[in-house]
Amino acid sequence: MLGDPDGGPSRRRVGTGHREKDTMVAHTAYESITVDIEDSVATIEFHRPEKYNALNNDVMLDLRRAFDAIQLDRDIEAVVITGEGEDAFSAGADITEYGGPSEDHDPLQKDRQELFYGMYRTAFDCHAPVIAKINGYCVGGGLILAMYCDIRVAVEDAKFGVPVTDIGQIPTGGSTRRAIELVGEAKAKELVYTAGYIDADEAESIGLVNHTVEREALDETVDGIVDAITETGTKAVKNSKKAMNAAAQAKNLDEAREYEADVWWEQFATEERRRLVEEFNES
Repeated sequence: MLGDPDGGPSRRRVGTGHREKDTMVAHTAYESITVDIEDSVATIEFHRPEKYNALNNDVMLDLRRAFDAIQLDRDIEAVVITGEGEDAFSAGADITEYGGPSEDHDPLQKDRQELFYGMYRTAFDCHAPVIAKINGYCVGGGLILAMYCDIRVAVEDAKFGVPVTDIGQIPTGGSTRRAIELVGEAKAKELVYTAGYIDADEAESIGLVNHTVEREALDETVDGIVDAITETGTKAVKNSKKAMNAAAQAKNLDEAREYEADVWWEQFATEERRRLVEEFNES
């Protein structure tokens, strides 16, 4: 990564349409998000605080473009997603886009659901670990997006829920399976059936979030996790993500083990493995 002329850390701001000429990936301006890249860490921030950072078509298209660009930039070692302000990470879909008879939405809504699922998957499939930095309400589509991230850190006054039955709909984006994977069938069904909300402490206790912290400690906690990730073997982390994601979706243990073995050897053949083992043995 390139350093600043004054010797400070390298930093690229995406969303303004500008980027250093000799970086690998070109970005164009985003309408509803910004992407900052500093010291190999990309931070994506929603910018619809007046709508609790709701995920409308523009936001989802911007997110897809941002993750497509990140996927091409293998120098990025971690991604952080958060929302502007202190009220919400994201309050989910923009419900104004769901009104009216179904005939008015066919095939648009079917296509939108495919778009949304593809967007959620980009966080899951991203080559680098993705951290959801949850600074407030994390609801509906916002929670679905967070569930597809690798790690979730929330402020203690955050609220979580999938209240779609309140508006006569069911969860989408593959979230029925993803929620069961994270919190178990019984709790996932309770959250959906009751359209209820849980607080951050309960979210942590059921495995929905990794850490619950005071608001003043959110930045420090996330930065600490990012530092720990980037200070270890970069390729090892990325290949570990590949293996664990595959295991989560494998049909059985043997299938998971077979893929894990392939990725293990891929990592073993890297110069990174050789260098770090030598450093360990010499210490």
